[in-house]
Amino acid sequence: MSRRDLARHPNFERVSPALGELDEEAVRAGLAQDPDEMLALLASLSQATDRRLAELSRRLAARLLLAIAQSGPTARASGRRLRRAPADDASLDLDLDASFDGVLEARSQRRPLQLDDLIATRWERPTVAVCLLVDRSGSMSGERLATAALAAAICTWRGGQELSVFAFGQHVIELKPMGHVADASSVVGQVLGLRGYGTTDLAAALLAARRAQAASTSRRRVTLLLSDAEATTGGDPIPLARALEELIVIAPRDAQHLARTFADRAGARLGLVDRPSSIVAVLNKALS
Repeated sequence: MSRRDLARHPNFERVSPALGELDEEAVRAGLAQDPDEMLALLASLSQATDRRLAELSRRLAARLLLAIAQSGPTARASGRRLRRAPADDASLDLDLDASFDGVLEARSQRRPLQLDDLIATRWERPTVAVCLLVDRSGSMSGERLATAALAAAICTWRGGQELSVFAFGQHVIELKPMGHVADASSVVGQVLGLRGYGTTDLAAALLAARRAQAASTSRRRVTLLLSDAEATTGGDPIPLARALEELIVIAPRDAQHLARTFADRAGARLGLVDRPSSIVAVLNKALS
């Protein structure tokens, strides 16, 4: 987007007073006044033809979006964790401090020490694996891009390794593989770098989600589809949607008719967003 195009936004001149400049104080003031409007502007600035401005905006937007993700009730809840349990398996790691009471009890009763008297630590597998599908067909700027980037920030912060992120239009692009460690800022930055164009191969995106979820060991597997769910090319997406363990369609409120029709046919749940910040409540409900 050229500076002439960006100048249509009422806060642009204050946020970027000159070529290659980004005034962070003006951004903070704008966030205090209208967070959604400022996040949408930053998303648009990340697509500026002014390369320095685009880079500065992308970095700042990623920081802000991750701060939002970390400050709310979307805290990381699904990574692998150590859990204490009875040492019923000799291959587990013994927790000496936690086992002390069991040792004393066995000695007081003058009986041989049993594995059940001891406490060990074991890895507990993640509870939720998330696959985020971002529709990049059509327009991809402003509020829509900010919403997608905030969704990526929340999912990355919450999901850790058990997260896969794909962008799709005519083709599917893997931004973050399931089971791989990835820097959260990098994932959000990749989403902010998306450009919208082309047709929508929804079936290919759902197939990618199914394959990614198959690689997960989590007890619950959720696929989040950020799209109006209108397929314009490729095969029939309905059988693939129904094959997913849990599918949630997240669509713009002004495109809910198409999304609702698809969700009903696919047996999926539906969440609606009308501004970037509304994705927070939708994801909290979806991943709770």
